[in-house]
Amino acid sequence: MDGGTTELVDLLILLGMGAVVPLGLALIDEPGLARIRRLWPVAAVPGALSLWLPHGPLATGNAAVYALGTLAIALHAPLRLARTRSLAPAEVAVLTALAAPSVAGAALVAERSGYPLFGFEPHILALTVPHFHYAGFTAALIAGLVCRAADPGSGAARCAALSVPAGTLLVLAGYFLGDWWQFAGAAVLAVGMWLVGLVTWRELRPRTGDAATARLLAASSAVLALTMLLALWWALGRAAGLPHPTLTWMAATHGVGNALGFALCALLAWRRIAADRATTARRATTGPTTGARTTAEAHR
Repeated sequence: MDGGTTELVDLLILLGMGAVVPLGLALIDEPGLARIRRLWPVAAVPGALSLWLPHGPLATGNAAVYALGTLAIALHAPLRLARTRSLAPAEVAVLTALAAPSVAGAALVAERSGYPLFGFEPHILALTVPHFHYAGFTAALIAGLVCRAADPGSGAARCAALSVPAGTLLVLAGYFLGDWWQFAGAAVLAVGMWLVGLVTWRELRPRTGDAATARLLAASSAVLALTMLLALWWALGRAAGLPHPTLTWMAATHGVGNALGFALCALLAWRRIAADRATTARRATTGPTTGARTTAEAHR
């Protein structure tokens, strides 16, 4: 990668570390994650610093602190599975989201140290870091949330919640098995993300009563139509030896689009949805009389 591409990828990683992960953790109903979220800057700040330090022991040490934070998240996946004893599609997606940042953390440590982890060059490891923040963590989490909120009979939502984790794992396997496996992973992941966008646009967006939330959901859905098509083009081109976008172009289009247009918009929308649900639950608990008195006192 050239210098400009490296800087852009680093900015996407910073957004993932500093905003995407804590926003996503707040949406997972798992005991213990609230504490990790409160302490997240302890991991995120060294992780961010590692990106701006020269390759070497100091950068590696800071990256290792971030990796430990991602490992703390990943440890909640088996704990959650033991607690819920469920492999329903939405749960599979959430479990994938919990595990994915640890892959990014390990890749960051290897890249900052200059170590060819599993034989991969530093530029491949550098791209793995944002991929598992966005396609691994955020995409799987949003797929799980969409599956839970959709109509219980929605086969598209269930398929999305399984396709996104499967596609992410196939892309990871493609690093070891070859370009055609990566294309297969990109195809499965693209189908899953398109289904997430379709269900969000057709079913969840009209259901929300808040205009800002509806616009965020609309933006997160619409951007997937283009960004995942670009991912398929790039993966097919590499596998078949056909013309395809450069890494610089992919970072500026697919990467930025998925980070800002999909991930950030979707997480902000779901945060607003969660806040509305919490408010509704509090009002139901306090009752109309108490709620009215509380509102009146708040305006005194």
